[in-house]
Order: sequence, then structure tokens, then C-alpha cells
Amino acid sequence: MSITERILHSIGATEQDYNPGDYIFRENSIPKFYYKLITGNVKLNNYNSDGKEFIQNILSNEDAIGESMLFTEKVYPINAVALNKCTVIRVCKITLFSYLHIHPELYLDICKSIANRLYRKFVHMQKISSHNAAERLKEIIEMLKNEQDYHEPFTYEIPLTRMQLASLTGLCLETTIRTIKKMERDNILQIKNRKILI
Repeated sequence: MSITERILHSIGATEQDYNPGDYIFRENSIPKFYYKLITGNVKLNNYNSDGKEFIQNILSNEDAIGESMLFTEKVYPINAVALNKCTVIRVCKITLFSYLHIHPELYLDICKSIANRLYRKFVHMQKISSHNAAERLKEIIEMLKNEQDYHEPFTYEIPLTRMQLASLTGLCLETTIRTIKKMERDNILQIKNRKILI
């Protein structure tokens, strides 16, 4: 659980809309704001020296974005990029810290939010350690679906491209495409208008 919108608005937070591909913050920039995702999906990524993308995490509604970085004196080690149309609420780090000084009980909410993010990261790392490409993709796709509270089959549209799924699972693009087609034949997922439904 992150800090509520009501509290953030009460201390002067503002909302900003982002289009797909817009950066919320960039790698090596200095953390100056607390960000919370209201609608949409955001990827946390970085690139190696060859320009290959590595997706570290996918965030969804109500997730804080990079909040742990506010408590260090270090730059962001990642980018935060909108995957689709997003609305993000943000408040200045100094304003937030002043409020937390008066209301230290909110640190527990921040700790829970960071702990949940770490838990998801460890689960994600475990899922992609499988040598079976279909298992990797199925676990990641189902994890994304479950976080959005969809239960019926083929009702959740994965907000990622095949390239992004490859990056998230550590597979090459060709293997990802081939495996997704096989998963469709095995009725694990459906493809409609090039979109993946699970």
C-alpha cells in the first residue's frame, strides 16, 4: 500500500497525463518527486551498452514509481516509461518528507509498498529462471493478469509487445514469438488483432 491520493492531494500533489513512450523519469536523473500511478501501466527499464532493453518491472494502478530511490542520495538506476495512456500523481520530495516528519506512521505504508515490490521482484526472478520458454511466459503473463484482478479466461489484454515480453523474460524475440504461437495453439492464450489475451 502506498500513500493515498487524498493525502497526496492535501499536500499539493499534481496529476500529469502521459502517452505511450513518454518518460516519467530517466536513468541517472536525481529523484525529486514521489510518483504514484493512478491509471495505466509503466515499465521500469534500462539499456546495456549495445542498446538492448532490459525491463525490470511492470507497474500498474496504485503502484508508487521508484519511491525507494527517494531515500537514497543516488540517481535513478532505471527509466520509468509509460506503456499506455497513464495518469500519474506527483509531489515534491521535500514536501513529502516534511509531511512524513509530522506523520511518521505513514513510513509503515511506504515500507509495505517497497516490501511488496521486492516480493514481486523475487517472484519474477524465480519465474524467469525456468529453462522452459512457455513456462516463463505463462508465469509472467499470469502474474500481470492476477495483479489486475482479472479472473475470467481471455479477458485480460497484455499491455506489452512481444519484444517487451522477450525483454521481461530474458528470451530472444524469435523464441518469444514462436512460443506465443504455440501457447495459442494449446489454448493457453488467445491472439486478437495482434493483442495477447489471457
